[in-house]
Amino acid sequence: MIDAPILYLINGFNKLSYCFTLQSCCGHFIYNAQKDSHNLEPLPVTDTIAKVEYRIAYICLCIENSYLGRGLLEALIEITAIDPENVQFCCAEWFWKRQVNSYALQVEPDRFKRKDRAILDYKEALYIEKIRNEFFVRLEDLLQKQLAKGSG
Repeated sequence: MIDAPILYLINGFNKLSYCFTLQSCCGHFIYNAQKDSHNLEPLPVTDTIAKVEYRIAYICLCIENSYLGRGLLEALIEITAIDPENVQFCCAEWFWKRQVNSYALQVEPDRFKRKDRAILDYKEALYIEKIRNEFFVRLEDLLQKQLAKGSG
């Protein structure tokens, strides 16, 4: 199931003729009494949360090896500049085995980059939430530019 906050992004990328989405997640924060693994609420401002389980935000795309596809790849790589220690562009080996030319762009502290969840202290979770939000703003900007090229 596609997370509602990023449904427009997934639909938009799937309109492009040179890529399609494989999987995605908007990133979820689970803590204290908040046990919903699909929680979409922002982290509260509080001093009662010590640890947060973060389920990573990512988008995985299969991208055509073409002029437009390579342009998209380059634009996706640029998104890591938000914070290279917490945003990675990679080829997930298990995706590649099923679908060549598949790439993942994810928001995850580097030390957890091979995991789909991480336990973070509250202050780091707040920072990752900020990075995650910027990540999706940048993805939306990138998508709008791609759609404006008239290639979708």
